[in-house]
Amino acid sequence: MDFKFANRMSYLKASEIREILKVTERPDIISFAGGLPAPELFPIDEIMEVNRQVLAEDGTSALQYTTTEGYAPLRKWIANRMNSTRGTDFDADNILLTNGSQQALDLSGKVFLDEGDTVLCESPTYLAAISAFKAYGCRFEEVPTDDYGMIPEALEQIIETAERVKIIYIIPDFQNPTGKSWTLDRREQLAGIAAKHQIVVIEDNPYGELRFEGEALPSVKSFDKTGCVFCLGTFSKIFCPGYRIGWIAGDKKAIANYVLVKQGADLQCNTIAQRVIDKYLELYDINKHIDIIRAVYKKRRDITIKTMEHEFPPGVTFTKPQGGLFAWVELPSHINARDVLEECLKNNVAFVPGGSFFPNGGKENTFRINFSNMPEDRIVEGLKCLGEVLKKF
Repeated sequence: MDFKFANRMSYLKASEIREILKVTERPDIISFAGGLPAPELFPIDEIMEVNRQVLAEDGTSALQYTTTEGYAPLRKWIANRMNSTRGTDFDADNILLTNGSQQALDLSGKVFLDEGDTVLCESPTYLAAISAFKAYGCRFEEVPTDDYGMIPEALEQIIETAERVKIIYIIPDFQNPTGKSWTLDRREQLAGIAAKHQIVVIEDNPYGELRFEGEALPSVKSFDKTGCVFCLGTFSKIFCPGYRIGWIAGDKKAIANYVLVKQGADLQCNTIAQRVIDKYLELYDINKHIDIIRAVYKKRRDITIKTMEHEFPPGVTFTKPQGGLFAWVELPSHINARDVLEECLKNNVAFVPGGSFFPNGGKENTFRINFSNMPEDRIVEGLKCLGEVLKKF
């Protein structure tokens, strides 16, 4: 049959990361590709006990349908956590639980974007956000971005010249893919610019709890005086991703619209997953668990930077993030990272080429390195191999 697909299908293509991850499922592959947490840090014994208690104490409710908004005690915990760590002023009714923060991105596109609208983003930006927004027929304008965040003067100029700007999408803490973080001044300036022009800001923060050093900074939302900033978060990086529980927090009237579109998408998130996470937070110390994650990832970040400094040839530069999961590598302009990847895969080493993180193309001489998933010995082995391949180029 010759199917007549919706026009939006022409905007979409398979995620480059997900396609590479199919290769990295082989145990012999040393993968720097996905943003995967370290599986050995998942609190499996505690989760087994929590599941037992949830089912024993309130199994009929835990296995039943629930509200679209999500389990109220868990939403209250999230609001309190954000208020204490991010400088926000939320309560449970500001929070909608989502199937990972990825669903929050998709719902944001559904709530705010019409075909032909413009999304402003960092350059580069998160690949899966590009895919989520692109489904709604938007255009992208990449805002010049340095080591401190979006450049405010460039942002103002683009807003004044671009047509139908609807969303500014940002990751101010340990950005995916670069690992860079915004300064306090840039956060405050962005909030002011968005308020001035009445533009929605989607502030994505999957990595903010994973700071290895330096001072934690308040969110862009903490400077928001008009309600234009929406915050995305997730348990995937600080607990475990398999439960697929994230959230979006923002203006209550707007969250009501998110609830409507989520009802049309999936009715609700997994009930027992919400109950299990909430019970874990009640019984165990999440801060202690996050401290363990930070310590492991810091060690892996350190060895990643040290090995790249020693093994990569002159002319190759890379970021040195203070937290998160990623470092960003830039090659001389004549080298295509996809060609490098092709050679590396012959030696069972994988990473994500950087071109796909630029919604309007270009910058094929870049790639992203993930340091959270591989043990230290395999990080060293893989980066030595990558260094040898780069020297050939």
